[in-house]
Amino acid sequence: MSIQRFPLAAVQQVRQYIQNAIVVDADKQVQTWTGIDDIDDIPEPKSLDDLSSVFAFGGLTPEEITAPQSLRRWSVSMVNPGAALLKLPGLDLKPTWRLVSYLYRDGDNGAGLVLAVPEELATTAHLEKALPASGNFKQPPKPEGALMDFMEAIDGDRSAVSFLVASLLCRELREFGALGAYRNWTHHRPIDAIPQRAKWHWQTEPPKDLAPKVKVLPDGQAVVEFFTCRISAGIALYRHLDQYPVNQYKPKCIDKALATPQR
Repeated sequence: MSIQRFPLAAVQQVRQYIQNAIVVDADKQVQTWTGIDDIDDIPEPKSLDDLSSVFAFGGLTPEEITAPQSLRRWSVSMVNPGAALLKLPGLDLKPTWRLVSYLYRDGDNGAGLVLAVPEELATTAHLEKALPASGNFKQPPKPEGALMDFMEAIDGDRSAVSFLVASLLCRELREFGALGAYRNWTHHRPIDAIPQRAKWHWQTEPPKDLAPKVKVLPDGQAVVEFFTCRISAGIALYRHLDQYPVNQYKPKCIDKALATPQR
């Protein structure tokens, strides 16, 4: 099957949409899991190209994110990560599963955790039961019934669009709640051409085509390729290659630095 290419603007719009849907702010921290009626009012896009119409509802930038008052410990977050799936084309949650989230704060630094749990266990009371056994950042909560990887709870129509969206979704959800030193993916910007503001030292031959692209194989496997530029400390050009097995949306991700600025 031929490779399908996507415009960079579509990738940027999908990313912004997901970020707006899962932003951590003070108001959402006091909402319940079902307190997302405002998101339901967003017009539903039919394809990636239609996503430009969904951003009128606004949202906070990463610099405007506020943190709960907890310090050096995990807490249950009232943000519903599943809200990001409400308007994305091609993807959905598997029946009876819910996405839930936790937050970790340490001064100006912070991290988050997104998990998939059975629907009947997606209550604040149940999630809080896992907190006493948690510790520092490296000891996150492990609620009963949670999947090892939240992407195991994602399903879709196996279209090329759905795989590109899944690759962005998994990275954004893994960056959920990140602040300060815990940010990584936040510093990456999708690109479709080599930035000309710097001279680059390449570890391999420069790629000829940096457009985001997807190939769906006849047996149902899929491959997603796109490129980013990390714009903060550790500046580099990256190639992201995600491989999707048959009947799954849990990708094997390879994120490799291809070039760094010449000194």
